[in-house]
Amino acid sequence: APPKMAASCSPLRGALQVLAVSQWVFSFLALAQVCLVALIFVFLSRAWTLGVLYLVWLYWDRDTPRAGGRRSAWVRDWAVWRHFRDYFPISLVRTAPLDPSQNYLFGFHPHGVLAVGAFSNFCTEATGFSRLFPGLRPHLLMLPCWFHLPLFQDYIMSSGLVSSTKASAAYLLSRPEGGQVAVLVVGGALEALEAKPGGLSLRIRNQKGFIKLALEQGASLVPVFSFGENELFRQCPNPPGSWLRRAQEALQPLLSVALPLFHGRLGLLLPFRAPVHTVVGAAIPVQRCPRPSRAQVDALHALYVERLTQLFEEHKARYGVPADRHLVLT
Repeated sequence: APPKMAASCSPLRGALQVLAVSQWVFSFLALAQVCLVALIFVFLSRAWTLGVLYLVWLYWDRDTPRAGGRRSAWVRDWAVWRHFRDYFPISLVRTAPLDPSQNYLFGFHPHGVLAVGAFSNFCTEATGFSRLFPGLRPHLLMLPCWFHLPLFQDYIMSSGLVSSTKASAAYLLSRPEGGQVAVLVVGGALEALEAKPGGLSLRIRNQKGFIKLALEQGASLVPVFSFGENELFRQCPNPPGSWLRRAQEALQPLLSVALPLFHGRLGLLLPFRAPVHTVVGAAIPVQRCPRPSRAQVDALHALYVERLTQLFEEHKARYGVPADRHLVLT
């Protein structure tokens, strides 16, 4: 009887996983618009005074996304995130312990199409972040434009998302009690345009703002590489110089987000089932320097790239990357 029960539960688990991922994709792509429409309907109804009160509170609360956010342990531990994890599946790998009395700036690579690994590992407890790194509180940095959307901003902050402005990251990294982790997807929105199966291209050569910030705050740098991140979606061909890539790059500064034309399973936006292994490297100690020189920034940047490359090379065979494949740094 028990084996039959397990077998009968398997389709149910699969269905729950699909629902969990579907709601997340919906949240990422359409929930903000739904929240805005819902608020408009409130203003057009007899409950319009509630809408006014919410907007007053929203104005009073406007600095929260840049001051550590408003995370909820309850939301981060929802069962739906465990089904989300198991769909791919996703795992978080610790290579070295981190001192909870320090603050850290995690550099996450690569972006992927929707940064699935970054969300699952650092915005939920599904992969056991608090168990692997006791005493640390992760905050995933997200484009500031998302925190101007009513209701939606409250939902994303509950998972630990905060604004990616320099002031927001500096707030976290300057906490004297330590224990704060700012997670930055270093390649930014444009790196999403390179997120294709087998792709190992990282936008990092000119990404030095996070290095300067780490120096200014004396926050240790931690390279993070998410194996499998680029295997989850397919994109329409957009090689550099093509009309599509030129249009995407032209629109990105105007919209603040990249617009990869992608699809997943069955031609839909459901990601392909592919394992994602997010490997967290050892910390790179950083001596605080309130006004770092260009030479100091360049030297630390070179060290960071070296450690990131080393992290990738040491673990690539374990996660299915051929020995002759290497990172392409652009």
